[in-house]
Amino acid sequence: MNFYLGCAVWSYKGWVGNLYPPKSKSQDFLRLYSQHFSIVEGNTTFYAVPSAEKIRRWVEQTVPGFRFCPKFPQTVTHQGLLQPSISSALDFIERMKGLGDRLGIIFAQLPPSYSPAYLEDLTEFLTGCQNTGVSLAVEVRHLDWYKEPYASQLNQTLTQLNVGRVLLDTRPIYNSPDDPQANSPRKKPQLPLTPITTTDFTLVRFISHPQQQYNESFLAEWLSHIDDWLNQGKTIYFFVHCPLEENSPNTAYYLQNLLEQRGVEVSELPKYQSESNPIQLSLF
Repeated sequence: MNFYLGCAVWSYKGWVGNLYPPKSKSQDFLRLYSQHFSIVEGNTTFYAVPSAEKIRRWVEQTVPGFRFCPKFPQTVTHQGLLQPSISSALDFIERMKGLGDRLGIIFAQLPPSYSPAYLEDLTEFLTGCQNTGVSLAVEVRHLDWYKEPYASQLNQTLTQLNVGRVLLDTRPIYNSPDDPQANSPRKKPQLPLTPITTTDFTLVRFISHPQQQYNESFLAEWLSHIDDWLNQGKTIYFFVHCPLEENSPNTAYYLQNLLEQRGVEVSELPKYQSESNPIQLSLF
């Protein structure tokens, strides 16, 4: 399967009675989530490294073909230079290998303070994490990474190291008349979109607006990129976020519906409605 679709989290109580059956218990959320989507962003690992036992349970609770894309812990990516944390990063990678065939991409989300001045440090860090048998990706948030000559330098470095570039698309929430992040404790940055791939996979983080009408033009644009990349044989990991997380599944399945209308094969993805969970959500 070359196209994976999902959300940022699985443990969201607001999905009970909607995505999850009424009265679902938190210990069942991951199992239920994996019946609907093929990936999840491992945001929980940013705050704490899970135990080997917890990882074993994650594997047991998910269906074959499901993928986790864990985020490096903030102790690795948000404590200044990256090079001193190579050892901790390697320990984290080794722990994540416990996911076995459930492991997708491990990615580093760098803080806005991490500028192109640290390109050498980033190169040393990624080089030090090579030859581990896992796929890596990087998300940059300092605005200078999106300007020349730094943009080309970054893309060249990632390409040479066979590291993916995370594509963060926050346009829907910044091109609407309201501010859907007004009550959000962790606001996403307003950054230019650079739809460039640096390896044979790409990881997209689409920050959707709670009102579908403000997502539609941007999703239509993504349809074209997805079609092109799949035709090139690339693997796509597409995550749908939303400042109001209860809306994320609906937007994800809206995208799936659009892809199927274009003839893009996503039939291997679980469906919202099944005999075991006949939940109906509005896709439009």
